[in-house]
Amino acid sequence: TTPWPHSPQLQRGVEMRAALWLIALFAVAVASALLAGGNNSTVTVFWSPYRVDLSMNLVLLLLVVLFAVLHFALRALSALFELPHQARRWRLQQKERAMHAMLLDGLTQLMSGRYVRSAKSATQVLRLEALLAETRTADDVAPRHVQQLRVFSHLIAAESAQALRDRDARETHLQAVLDEAQGSTSEAVLEVVEAAQLSAARWSLSDRDAPAALRWLDGLRQGTARRTLALRMRLKASRIEHKFEEALDTARLLSKHGAFTGAAAHSLLRELAVASLNNAHDSAQLQRAWDGLERQERELPEVVLHAAERMLQLSGDASLVMPWLTPLWNRMVQQPDSCTPDLRLRVTHMLARALLAQPADAEWLASIERARQTYPRWVELSYLAGMVCWHHALWGKAQQMLEQAAPQLSLPEMQRQAWRTLALLAEHKEETARAQLCWKRAAEVTLV
Repeated sequence: TTPWPHSPQLQRGVEMRAALWLIALFAVAVASALLAGGNNSTVTVFWSPYRVDLSMNLVLLLLVVLFAVLHFALRALSALFELPHQARRWRLQQKERAMHAMLLDGLTQLMSGRYVRSAKSATQVLRLEALLAETRTADDVAPRHVQQLRVFSHLIAAESAQALRDRDARETHLQAVLDEAQGSTSEAVLEVVEAAQLSAARWSLSDRDAPAALRWLDGLRQGTARRTLALRMRLKASRIEHKFEEALDTARLLSKHGAFTGAAAHSLLRELAVASLNNAHDSAQLQRAWDGLERQERELPEVVLHAAERMLQLSGDASLVMPWLTPLWNRMVQQPDSCTPDLRLRVTHMLARALLAQPADAEWLASIERARQTYPRWVELSYLAGMVCWHHALWGKAQQMLEQAAPQLSLPEMQRQAWRTLALLAEHKEETARAQLCWKRAAEVTLV
């Protein structure tokens, strides 16, 4: 294990290292003294007509000094000849630093809303980069992020042009960004290019050009296309293009990613599910649209009621509607607190329309009667029981239920239908005055 600072083990290690260095220093000193003190050798240099005798120690010292002088002289000459290259490198570094400073300034101006200054800063970065490329030789090292700087500068200039409504400049800089991506393998450059594609999709949405926005989004890589920002733009473009099935799939992904609050996600999914049902033009298309919904969406009361109403409007088979309405009816009867009064009115009204559009069913009549006895204060159940009894030719009971419910119904369409049915019952009994009164009540509801 590694000792902690100021621990006894670390202190002993430091002391041992210092002792070893001291012993080594004494050993070198002793060896040097023995070599210099006991070395009686001489070096004789013959330079006619002279003879020079030098001690071996002096010769060794002179050689060491000569080596040191030559070494430092060569280093000084190398530094002298390197001065132009260093000066050139310094100038290139200054230009590169100026590029970074201009880029940061352009980004700051863009975020603060000074779009003209931002465009000028981005243009200045591009000019400095072009000048740097022209003055750089083969021996000069290229800046590491020069391509990324160039692409990012074009993107800043394009964003500024978009804010200034200069579409020509925007398209020019955008095309420059896309050209940089050709043949580039740098991940950083590709990230900037994808940012440009996302910006282009956003610009298309601001121009209300949803097809162009979808084309830009389709060109993204799979990982980028599933980001929340891309999914939000795809959702908006799909809704503009009335591609509600695609919009519904996108909204489901966003909901799974937590892009919306629970209430917002519920409202959005309900709206898109209803819109996808509205796109159906016949009962078969409506059935396919219903089958394409997820289980949670098929349990939403608004979606169920709209699907049932749409099926009846398209003259579809009423028996197809009953499996949709049955769970809603069971929930309303078994969990009365889960349904609001308005929702109960809509459920009973739709259920009455569906039951009247198919042959009489005694089981449903019995179920409705049990529910009416369980909740005698629910006026809508009296209306539903009256309409079903009329469908079963139970004239007396139908008249009793409808006369009790008609004045109290708050939904105009249900109240109008109740008075119409009472008028038909009166005509069946040849009670002309009563029939005229019921028709008059129905007409008054229509006027309201």
